[in-house]
Amino acid sequence: MLNTIARPVINTVAVSHLTQRHPLSLIRRSNHRGHSLPAVQIRMSSSQSETIEHIVLFNVKPSTESTQLAAMVNGLNSLRSLPMLLHISAGPLLRNRSSSLNFTHILHSRYRTKEDLANYSAHDAHLSVVRSSVLPICDDIMAVDWVAQNLQGPTEVQPGSAMRVQFVKLKEGLGDTEKGEVLGVIGGLKDKFDGIDQLSFGENFSPARAKGFSLASIGIFDGVKELDALEGNVQISEEKDKVRDYIDSLIVVDYVVPSTQSASL
Repeated sequence: MLNTIARPVINTVAVSHLTQRHPLSLIRRSNHRGHSLPAVQIRMSSSQSETIEHIVLFNVKPSTESTQLAAMVNGLNSLRSLPMLLHISAGPLLRNRSSSLNFTHILHSRYRTKEDLANYSAHDAHLSVVRSSVLPICDDIMAVDWVAQNLQGPTEVQPGSAMRVQFVKLKEGLGDTEKGEVLGVIGGLKDKFDGIDQLSFGENFSPARAKGFSLASIGIFDGVKELDALEGNVQISEEKDKVRDYIDSLIVVDYVVPSTQSASL
């Protein structure tokens, strides 16, 4: 949503965090126009003031066999049975708008608390998928976690929804005032563009795994058409200009939640 102000090349950092305590720390919205809601009950965020967001970006090696890729995506999506998860979805990116990076896949999950995220990261089922199906086929991985305050709408992102995920790296030397201004602009975008059905944003609390990106956001749209309409919005462009000089670089990726959790690869 601030993607047009991306700056120069972002350095790729070795995935050293994979050997730490959490080997990867890997890794639903209101009724959609034109989409039928599933028969299962949709979990709402209205009962809690905070939701923990967890995004992981993967770059899968070009030499990866289709069966290996399927095992990774299906294995990650199978973790939805873990009790601490509010939502999880993994699959291929629709678009990677960060030309200096080569991410190919994404995982998005949500939790009630940071403790739930930590328990997920340390769970045997998660560790098994990471070790057997993720690490052998990925040559770059990054993860960002933040606390979304007063998230409006369902915590489960419905199939067919389009998502724009954005990570912000601020220029060195900036303080809390400038950081607050950037977060304020991001947080105000939903009021400037009614095509955004749900907006989550916050400050990353896992810096060791985030390659220097400190702010993050997710905009959820009814579909790709609504997402693409964001680009021509004049009010959003004006909002971007207010904080353009604070931004060092951006990672911006688009993703469509698959109609089935066994995502097309």
